[in-house]
Amino acid sequence: MDEVKQLVTDIKNKNLKPIYFLMGEEPYYIDKISDFIENAILTEAERGFNQMVLYGRDITTDDIVSNAKRYPMMAEHQVVIIKEAQDLSRTIEKLSSYALNPQPSTVLVLNYKYKKLDKRKGLYKALKKTGVVFESKKLYENQVADWIRRVLAPKSYAITPKAAQMLVEFLGTDLSKINNELEKLQIILPKNTQITPEHIEENIGISKDYNNFELRKAIGEKNAVKAYKIVNYFAENPKDNPMVVTVSLLFNFFSQLLHFHGLQDKSPRSVASALRINPYFVNEYILAARNYPMRKVSLVVSILRDFDVKSKGVGANAVPQGDLLKELLVKILN
Repeated sequence: MDEVKQLVTDIKNKNLKPIYFLMGEEPYYIDKISDFIENAILTEAERGFNQMVLYGRDITTDDIVSNAKRYPMMAEHQVVIIKEAQDLSRTIEKLSSYALNPQPSTVLVLNYKYKKLDKRKGLYKALKKTGVVFESKKLYENQVADWIRRVLAPKSYAITPKAAQMLVEFLGTDLSKINNELEKLQIILPKNTQITPEHIEENIGISKDYNNFELRKAIGEKNAVKAYKIVNYFAENPKDNPMVVTVSLLFNFFSQLLHFHGLQDKSPRSVASALRINPYFVNEYILAARNYPMRKVSLVVSILRDFDVKSKGVGANAVPQGDLLKELLVKILN
């Protein structure tokens, strides 16, 4: 995120590079930077003659070079943006010659999503000399809640740990989807609001009581009544609560619990750092560790591996996922 801020600051200060190659698995920042360049460099009057947006599926690398070598009309720069440039992955290295000697009055932006350049090859080396190569890496699940807080803070919003976790468990690590939901909440809620699970439930439709976060917590506490209520809810709403997601999240939880048992320093700060979790959730792991000794945790991890295969239809084609989930719960809690 700091790299993104620096890029934006440089562009605002007109410290421009002739090429911006935006690549990587996470499209959110690629789109954000590209959109910022599209709106920030030229005035509205200049864009008509000096800004073009092209798509990788419709052009060749020769077309890119041809357009990039044009001179701006009545403006200091022209901006050429190539969206979906990954569609040119087989021929992208042909841009090496242009990258070594780019047109100084052109700002060429290539959005190369879900892929990255081979750093050993000529194009990457040329871009590092003359332009900017930005790699947008996918965040790990345990990093997303912190990302949500950092996105909201400058906009005068806060969020409770549970509410952030609900968004992560429902939307995964797709930053664009999460940001869309956050923007909806910012339209509805006044500034200086702390977003709570109730806000998430009322405005996004994620149940604050019947979700994977609450199921994990109930299992950790060995609260069988609450766990079975949630599983029954999942069984009645399988489309909104796919078993494969539930099994994956429980597997991650028990894998972390196994790690917890192996820690020498079990102080809250050490646990949060070692497991890469928010300190808010440390007590949940401490309680679960009391309820599940290491041998039991190892057994549960093995059970979850088996049910992960079954949840994907291997060896359990005729069994409804709700019934499988109930069976899994019995094996974990007993």
